Amino acid sequence: MSETIVQTKSLIKKYRRGKIDIYALNGVDFEASRGEIVGVVGPSGSGKTTLLNLVGGLDKPTSGTVIVDGNDITKLVRGELAEFRLRKIGFVFQFYNLLPIYTALENVEVPMSFAHVPKEERKARAFELLKLVGLASRVDHKPDELSGGEQQRVAIARALANRPSIILGDEPTGDLDSDSAKSLMNLIKQLQKKHDQTFILVTHDPLVVQECTKIYTIRDGRIHVRGNN
Repeated sequence: MSETIVQTKSLIKKYRRGKIDIYALNGVDFEASRGEIVGVVGPSGSGKTTLLNLVGGLDKPTSGTVIVDGNDITKLVRGELAEFRLRKIGFVFQFYNLLPIYTALENVEVPMSFAHVPKEERKARAFELLKLVGLASRVDHKPDELSGGEQQRVAIARALANRPSIILGDEPTGDLDSDSAKSLMNLIKQLQKKHDQTFILVTHDPLVVQECTKIYTIRDGRIHVRGNN
């Protein structure tokens, strides 16, 4: 039986707008097992990114639980949550969020420097990660010297830097052409199979959806469909 690495129970996130409660999520039960590629799909404003932010500890739920790698992160205070994110969660965003004045190698080093990894160790690991994502020849290039697909590969290498339990992607192929998107998903599948890495990907992209091992469809803050590919 697969090990459950992410689980939410009765997850609610609501906002007050005047005298009205707006539910971004309304009673969401969600699971991801180790080594799965989980897709989260649904229309804009349905709650997909809110779910990702709660699983990643970037926001706190109104009620419910979020258990990541055996830890109920809703009980963590701010400092503990920041440390948890640093050690356990990798983030990949649509627009890469690379530091423009840093080389690819230096961008991958950033999370390790926050985790106080010694300089030589983090340089060696950053190089190995860039090699893993097929960019060994581009380590000294800055983001504006890389294609969109290459920048997203740097972002994945950076997300892997502190050996996270899960990687969260918010529209990771949204700024890529179809060939680059296919290449990125091939890389994600390789990481899943070789390293038993777990990915949770919010997406509108059919290329991503077809490669996921499990799909959740969210509409109006509720899970409406859960299926396996």
